[in-house]
Amino acid sequence: MRNARAAAILAGLAVAAAACGNAPTTTEPSASGSASAPAAADKPLQGVKLEVAAKWTGQEQKSFEQVLKAFSDKTGAQVTYASTGEDTGAYLGPRIQGGSPPDVAILPQPGLVQQYAKQNALKPLTDAVTKEIDANYTPYWKELGSADGKVYGVLVKAAHKSLVWYRSSAFDEAAVQPPTNWDELIKAAQTIADSGTAPFSFCGASGWTLTDLFENVYLSTAGPENYDKLSKHEIPWTDPSVATALQKIQQIVGKKEFVLEGNSGALQTDFPTCVTKVFSTKKAAMVIEADFVATEATQSGAKVGEEAKMIPFPKAGDTAPVILGGDVGVAMKDSPGAMALLQFLASAEGGAIWAKLPGYLSPNKNVSPDNYPDPLTKQLGQTIISAGDSVRYDMSDLAPSAFGGTDGKGEWKVLQDFLRNPSDIKGTQSKLEDEAKKAWK
Repeated sequence: MRNARAAAILAGLAVAAAACGNAPTTTEPSASGSASAPAAADKPLQGVKLEVAAKWTGQEQKSFEQVLKAFSDKTGAQVTYASTGEDTGAYLGPRIQGGSPPDVAILPQPGLVQQYAKQNALKPLTDAVTKEIDANYTPYWKELGSADGKVYGVLVKAAHKSLVWYRSSAFDEAAVQPPTNWDELIKAAQTIADSGTAPFSFCGASGWTLTDLFENVYLSTAGPENYDKLSKHEIPWTDPSVATALQKIQQIVGKKEFVLEGNSGALQTDFPTCVTKVFSTKKAAMVIEADFVATEATQSGAKVGEEAKMIPFPKAGDTAPVILGGDVGVAMKDSPGAMALLQFLASAEGGAIWAKLPGYLSPNKNVSPDNYPDPLTKQLGQTIISAGDSVRYDMSDLAPSAFGGTDGKGEWKVLQDFLRNPSDIKGTQSKLEDEAKKAWK
């Protein structure tokens, strides 16, 4: 389910720590008296109290609290953190209705920005925050945090979803090199299959993994402009561009020897079991999923960078796809403290502090990849920056949840049906369009 993915997002190389409770924790201004810290009189938010709510627990929470401490040391604000748990909407809803929302909330889906903006639960960002966004982000990210012509949010954290992970020993045994494009991927898969190993382990029971696969192929073959149109249902799912993407996917899932345990077996395999079948039981060579595969691979006993390696999602068309998930910071109270924190999170300074900590990727183009603590994260960070304007957000997370985010329904269900019967491309398109029409009413 999608919440299983959200729990793992951007774990990177860090093994997930035990989840902390939802009790708020406080980040106090530094009392060290360090010469580098500004004097209390110079701190513009001395005595101001702020509450920030986000879904993070464990290592992700610890890293974010270090960023909040840096903000406190700089401004004098006292910041309290509260974990929303995995269902951010369920946590924030009653607080919004009760008139006591947090000053700042970090939303895991851009769709929530639209939802809360319609409820008048968000405060438009000030000119100073918007200027910071303009300086550090491409216009696409600004648009994701906007609704009805007003800017409400800043993307503060990203997950890299355009990756293929592989077991190096399986490649060595089949004498294949890591593919650099789609045709090479198909050729390598055939060679691996001929060597007696299933090329791919699919997580078909977790429908969101199939949307991730489709999105990468579609962005590559159809291009960013069509991707934007399809994500808003401005073109139908019966469009020929969708057929092209499904035909590419069919090249993999249409061959029984390419899919571990066959298509029916793949539909009974969830995430992260599909990862363990590559790196623990070693039944397959590859799994197509995001940077958080690293955590599961590590827990399977594979060392990332050695036995567990990754490549960028191979180009299936003219565009090298870079799909991101991520988290959007918004203000729920109209206060100088809330806006100052969002400006700090949108800045290269705030991003650089966060980038030095485990489990973080920045969509901020002015946060140098040199800040990242390990080679893998540095490589992923560089990929995000170098992709420039062609980077796109997870399409299913932009859609109404009835279509793109519900287990057993909408896009998840139709793509699972396609995995079950990859020969029916036109029928799959018709079903996708029928579901989209219902969701975009």
